[in-house]
Amino acid sequence: MRFEVNGRPLDVDPAPGQVLRTLLREQGHTEVKKGCDAGDCGACTVLLDGRPMHSCLVPAVRVEGRSVTTVSGLGTVEHLHPVQQAFVDAAAFQCGFCTAGLVTTVVGLGLSGEVTEDTARALKGNLCRCTGYRSVCDAVAGVRNTVDPLAGRDAGRSVRAPAARRIVTGNEAYTLDEPATDLAHIAVLGSPHAHARIVAVHAAAALAAPGVLAVLTYEDSPTHPFSTARHESRLDDPDDTLVLDRLLRFRGQRVAVVVAGSLREAERARALIEVEYEVLPAVVDPSAARRPGAPLVHGDKGPGSRISEPGRNVVAQKHDEMGDVTAGLAAAAHRVHGTWRTGRVAHASLETHATRGWLDEGGRLVLRTSTQVPYLTRKEIAHLFDLDESRVRVLTGRVGGGFGGKQELLTEDLVALAVLRTGRAVQYEMSREDEFTIVPSRHPFRVKVDVGCDADGLLTALKVDVLANTGAYGNHGPGVMFHGVSESISVYRCANKRVDAESVYTHTMPSGAFRGYGLGQVQFAIESAMDELARRVGLDPFELRRRNVVVPGDHLLITDPDEVDDLDMHSYGLDQCLDLAQAALADRSADAEAPPGSVVGEGMAIAMIATIAPRGHYAEASVTLLDDGRYEARVGTTEFGNGTTTVHGQLVAQALGTTVDRVVIRQSDTDVTGYDTGAFASAGTVVAGLALHRAALQLRGKILAAAAALREHPSDEPRSWDGSVVSETAADGVPLTEIAAAVPGLAGHGNHDGTPRSVAFNVHAFRVAVCVQTGEVTIVRSVQAVDAGTVLHPEQLRGQVEGGVGQAIGTALFEEIRLDDEGRVTTASFRAYHVPQVVDLPRTDVLFAQTTDDLGPLGAKSMSEAPYNPVAPALANAIRDALGVRPYELPMTPDRLWRLADPR
Repeated sequence: MRFEVNGRPLDVDPAPGQVLRTLLREQGHTEVKKGCDAGDCGACTVLLDGRPMHSCLVPAVRVEGRSVTTVSGLGTVEHLHPVQQAFVDAAAFQCGFCTAGLVTTVVGLGLSGEVTEDTARALKGNLCRCTGYRSVCDAVAGVRNTVDPLAGRDAGRSVRAPAARRIVTGNEAYTLDEPATDLAHIAVLGSPHAHARIVAVHAAAALAAPGVLAVLTYEDSPTHPFSTARHESRLDDPDDTLVLDRLLRFRGQRVAVVVAGSLREAERARALIEVEYEVLPAVVDPSAARRPGAPLVHGDKGPGSRISEPGRNVVAQKHDEMGDVTAGLAAAAHRVHGTWRTGRVAHASLETHATRGWLDEGGRLVLRTSTQVPYLTRKEIAHLFDLDESRVRVLTGRVGGGFGGKQELLTEDLVALAVLRTGRAVQYEMSREDEFTIVPSRHPFRVKVDVGCDADGLLTALKVDVLANTGAYGNHGPGVMFHGVSESISVYRCANKRVDAESVYTHTMPSGAFRGYGLGQVQFAIESAMDELARRVGLDPFELRRRNVVVPGDHLLITDPDEVDDLDMHSYGLDQCLDLAQAALADRSADAEAPPGSVVGEGMAIAMIATIAPRGHYAEASVTLLDDGRYEARVGTTEFGNGTTTVHGQLVAQALGTTVDRVVIRQSDTDVTGYDTGAFASAGTVVAGLALHRAALQLRGKILAAAAALREHPSDEPRSWDGSVVSETAADGVPLTEIAAAVPGLAGHGNHDGTPRSVAFNVHAFRVAVCVQTGEVTIVRSVQAVDAGTVLHPEQLRGQVEGGVGQAIGTALFEEIRLDDEGRVTTASFRAYHVPQVVDLPRTDVLFAQTTDDLGPLGAKSMSEAPYNPVAPALANAIRDALGVRPYELPMTPDRLWRLADPR
């Protein structure tokens, strides 16, 4: 069969049933991405005879004699298509995995100018999980949000991302985009039962099938128990997991793994495996799981597993009180109590989890994987397979989204097992259905709140009771529970506080790390209760917060007045955030139009978050002067849309008086960079960035000393960079190339251990219009004020906030992984699970408090997870204001709100 790709003829013989997407990738066109293989996300969009098409839906045989254009055929890195240039100028991407499809769609549809509702609907087939779409709309409209670099002045300016041109042309390599030969593939057989014991696996027919290299079962598994969750200390999570287990605890859990020469061969052989199961009683409700006599999920585990009460299905718990809550509630002039519930939410990163592994020439295990934590992955793989860490290398390309979902060990262990067993290079790429059914989701919470205040609105008591469903395994279960009841409570000054919290096992898909790490669930309840309390007192909700939030000089207390922690307010912008959000909400000039006949309401909520995870977060970094006068920065953290690569370049350029385009970043490779705990807890700027800035400052001093020596006045104190730079290629009048030749390998080194820690604040406010007849919500105004310290990259920070808000609006209004009574996921595709589209999201005004933090690089604070947390309660409070009835459950879908508005 012959057809044309990007103007060049191609002769191929497609396999029976093959689609265009996989055919193009087999021919090296890795710019065509896999996001869903169901026509739902648009990541694979190409132009077929000039029309945008989802290539995952096009049978390959139907393109014979036709012309296909991918994003790489529109322009090159050197010569961009005007739409590609517009996406660069608007900074219209974060992780960038969806960008190729978006650019191709915009070109194919000829979209330009102001984005109307019709334009937004035309883009409904292209999903972006990161940006919130505002920057994408700016690209379509031709709005430029970025600036050209300036030597030594790039920090605080919206410079273009180093990878921008590569991303918009499809030339940036993600996990599976590097060429590979003789690659074997994995297909996994999952459990059809919520709880069962494997009696026998009959794999003879599968082993005899063409191309099969191995069939792996629990008999082949390493015997070390572990947790898929990754933290600096592996003791933070229970050792309750095996790579392959005989006892199955949720539907979809690994039963057998086929390794074959091709994915098609592996999948065909998988269908030949026969398994005998002993089906066991299951419990899927977390409340029922704690009752006497309930089926035990990990009843076989001992104290070494670090499970709080396996005989009661409780993985972790906290019961603590400060003051006298009973007396405080009794003394309250006003009191609110209620029960709030949040559902399961999928990360929905456009790049699915994937790993490619092989043995290098020295016999070392190498894993190229879509992880947020390369070094922690290396540690645990070495532990599981009894390898010295030096015998394992872990690296990433650019990672297509994470949101906490790639702070897990989900594909690397199987690939490692397959590589070590077969000696072959092996790839395991999860499907979109896998992402919805077996990848850990956001923890569902049930939160009870009882809060009281005096006649002036000052809190007298705050009582919180949390039940978290950790699913079949405890990965992140303890951490999410403990974090959920930390800053959400300590943001308020109150002498009497009580927390009762338990994280419980059930025979359902595991929960895990998700943006906000438990805070969003608890804040939904507390901030809703505070809003109701303001109504009882007769206070404006902003004013109630002002009277009760922590202020400089206060201790950040949860329930222990004697608690000693490294967390403190090293800057404070909550007061500014409250003022900014309230003033913006009062201005109706930017409101969208409310649909006729709808009821309008306003709501707000606050959030506080620690800028770094507790108990250590480490980074080692270096900056080296290259022979050509440029700089090479090495840092272990991963780029997955968090924007750290851009900010790291800015920090180095600022310290060294140069421009970001003269800084080469090498990152996330355990063979190349220094140690880094990982890209989670928003640590990319405040930990890795600080280490890198320290390294650059050290190198700066060495360069000036070397320049002084070369000018024959070595006794002189090195002069400051300002005023002594001839250009960004010289220091103290001496060309950098001359310094590099005189002192080869001149480098600076820096590190950070993640302590002490500061806090950041967010305030969100909405005005909404609700249709009582349908329950549909229209967001008329959306505002978020953020306390991020020094803003290092305004456009990128704005994008992080907008992306967090967009994801949170999805959580609040649309998104839910639904399970039936037997633990079976019923929302296993994008079209059954509503990720917000362009038409679903409002424009959010992002306002920055003017603060400078004592701890962060150049005064910056973290701001990636934080924007997500106050959104759902602010939206719920606005809906309550509109309807006069409070919603207590997420998501607040039209059917639920319709029933709420008309309980008949």
